[in-house]
Amino acid sequence: MNTPGAPPPASGRAGRRLLGLAGLLACAGGGFLAYRLVNPPTSLHLMPAARAPAPAAASAAPAAPAQAQNAAPAHAVPEVLPDLVLPGLDGRSHRLREWQGRTVLVNFWATWCDPCRREIPLLKRLRLEHAKERLEIVGIAIDFRDAVQKYVGANRMDYPVLLGEDGGYESVAAFGMEPVLPFSVFADAQGRIVTLKVGELHRDEAELILDRIRDVGEGRLDLPGARERIAAGLQGLATAQASATDAAPH
Repeated sequence: MNTPGAPPPASGRAGRRLLGLAGLLACAGGGFLAYRLVNPPTSLHLMPAARAPAPAAASAAPAAPAQAQNAAPAHAVPEVLPDLVLPGLDGRSHRLREWQGRTVLVNFWATWCDPCRREIPLLKRLRLEHAKERLEIVGIAIDFRDAVQKYVGANRMDYPVLLGEDGGYESVAAFGMEPVLPFSVFADAQGRIVTLKVGELHRDEAELILDRIRDVGEGRLDLPGARERIAAGLQGLATAQASATDAAPH
């Protein structure tokens, strides 16, 4: 009998690789947040390399990622989007950096992950509502091609979806993450990672982050300042939500 929220059975080489990753993955519940681009702990820092999944020595680079309580153990979060190459549902290989020049929200998800599925309608709306700002959503599915193809079609997901069927662990590690789903990475038009959000993304969080990225693009904030404001804003939203939950009748 399958455990609710667990990945589907796997077979073959790709299945074994994906199942090895899926055995480590845990779908993040409500309120599981990681704001990892301000005030880093000693175990987390930016790396100058575009792709480096292993831990590295402490760096003096400014505005490195910060980690929230309960977040997955961190390696090193790159300063810019890693130069990942993954297959797309369109049958072609895609470099993640091909969307440079646009604000990009990279969303790691799976069809068997409840909070991942809940995010998808919001991601579709954000892409439509921020079209004039050239926001692009790029999904990276840590899942099997057939399951992803079916889910994307059934839910009319109109943004690019890449497959981490074989390279899922490497893709996650390239962002300095331990395996946990969902998580979203926000990058500006220069490909610089502005913030990384672990757990289900909500509209107020997304709009806060996108507003600060717009401020950077229009010269009202520098990148470290935007990261600081995002971290403070997300913490404020989390505190307000916790207070509302505590005040609600049980």
